[in-house]
Amino acid sequence: MKTLLRILLCLFFSAAIQSTTYGQAKEATYDSIMNIVFPEHGPGGVVLVSKAGKISYQKAYGMANLELNVPMTTNKIFRLGSLTKQFTAVCILKLAEEGKLTLQDNLTKFIPDYPLNGRIITIANLLNHSSGIKNYTSLSKFNESLKRQDLSPKELITLFKDLPLDFEPGSDYRYSNSGYILLGYIIEVLSGKAYREYVRDNIFLPLKMDDSYYDQAATLIPGRTSGYRKKNNGYENSDFLSMTLPYAAGSLMSTSGDLLKWYNGLTTGKLISQASLELAFTSGRLNSGKETAYGFGWEIGNVQGSKAVKHNGVVNGYFTDIVYLPREKILVTILSNYENIGNLDIPASKLAAMALGKPYAFKEITLAPKVLQKYQAVYSNPNDEEHYITNQKGVLMYYYRGGGKTRLIPYDHDIFLLENTLNSMHFQQDINGLVKGYSIKGTGITSVWTKSKEIPEIRKIRLSEKKLKAFTGKYLFAANMLFEVILKSGKLFGLVGKDQKELIPYEENSFYADDIDAKIIFKMNHHGKVTGLTKIQNSEMEARKIE
Repeated sequence: MKTLLRILLCLFFSAAIQSTTYGQAKEATYDSIMNIVFPEHGPGGVVLVSKAGKISYQKAYGMANLELNVPMTTNKIFRLGSLTKQFTAVCILKLAEEGKLTLQDNLTKFIPDYPLNGRIITIANLLNHSSGIKNYTSLSKFNESLKRQDLSPKELITLFKDLPLDFEPGSDYRYSNSGYILLGYIIEVLSGKAYREYVRDNIFLPLKMDDSYYDQAATLIPGRTSGYRKKNNGYENSDFLSMTLPYAAGSLMSTSGDLLKWYNGLTTGKLISQASLELAFTSGRLNSGKETAYGFGWEIGNVQGSKAVKHNGVVNGYFTDIVYLPREKILVTILSNYENIGNLDIPASKLAAMALGKPYAFKEITLAPKVLQKYQAVYSNPNDEEHYITNQKGVLMYYYRGGGKTRLIPYDHDIFLLENTLNSMHFQQDINGLVKGYSIKGTGITSVWTKSKEIPEIRKIRLSEKKLKAFTGKYLFAANMLFEVILKSGKLFGLVGKDQKELIPYEENSFYADDIDAKIIFKMNHHGKVTGLTKIQNSEMEARKIE
């Protein structure tokens, strides 16, 4: 009996030690992902990973206030930015369940004087950004002066309501904060309460989200972090923004702990039904049938093959990101008081993949130049513009016309990683071994592209420094845009302001840019003197040489 007891105790302690070791190893991996995200001695953030509603990792990084030297702690409060949209969407779905609206109701049912001129913009169009209403935060009138003014919801609506639509409702997708301003106002019309009061009474209080607020500058909020942005090699306080302006599109504040309460409440039916939540978590479709990859308040994607609903938020001084895997009940939140921190969807997805037990792993392999050449072509998709893949000096570059180029990194047979992303291109070949197209798989909805035409190979040529020097000088485009060409270390560079691109020769007077789809063709007179140039990017632009 004593022997059996000793064996059982050994097994128990062995299992406990193995579990602790595994947990520590996983935490160390989480740390390794996030340590490279937050700047040392700079603004910080709070990271939370949970599974089935239980926290498996929660950690604070950096500083909550740089001027007072206050370290970040896990209970600090952050502006959520566009994460607010999921709260607004759930409020609308709750009103729909109460019979106060339907998702197919026309906007003018609730705002009769909104000038639609016979068109129909549904509540669903507003929720999934298919309304065509112009995004008010992109308008020239949304300037630094306006950002300091307190506006009512009605005054916000006047900023955009008389502007022409970007497209016919339901025919396209374009992210628009304006739609969520309208949704916030509709919540007020139907409930008789201010938006902030409705969210407080119907979400924050029932879920005991005691550290969540509608942001108001004058209100004393214990634990509120200070927001920062990058300046040169340091930091500065973010610009002032009246939080009446983001309103139902971006004015809420919360903590990582309260956001866990939010997801626990959502997924256990405390706010809306499972059927309504499924609607929010489902990609919208345009009139053409194309998926938009946006539901109601959430983007739709995946992590290592598991469905993911997610969103980020960017508002003065703050950058936030949430990824949630509904089937596995895995939640990742990253809240930061540093608006320039960069794309948080990548580390958030990496953390989710770790929690899933399927970490991302990409190991580059080497392919012969002849093999790389077979992928060079133009590829098309019926719902998008053409994409290009070219072989540049033994490196595949991926881009659309006039856009920046992204390196394709081979890591398996016919599979390439798009550099600085978690997205892979999977090429398909026909029975003769010829590439016929590819699919892009990653953190978004999979898209399929077909090879449509060949691209003639452009070969780099060598020009002497004497010939290169003849192209240097200053060139003036229309609207007084100055373009300067300089010679440095035997290479030619084009400069617009501080932006510098290498110009690579492929003909005597013709050059292409290394990292953007642009060509420069220099003009010569009959004496062989350079007189100007033509820039070919999305269109052609002429410049004359002035020096």
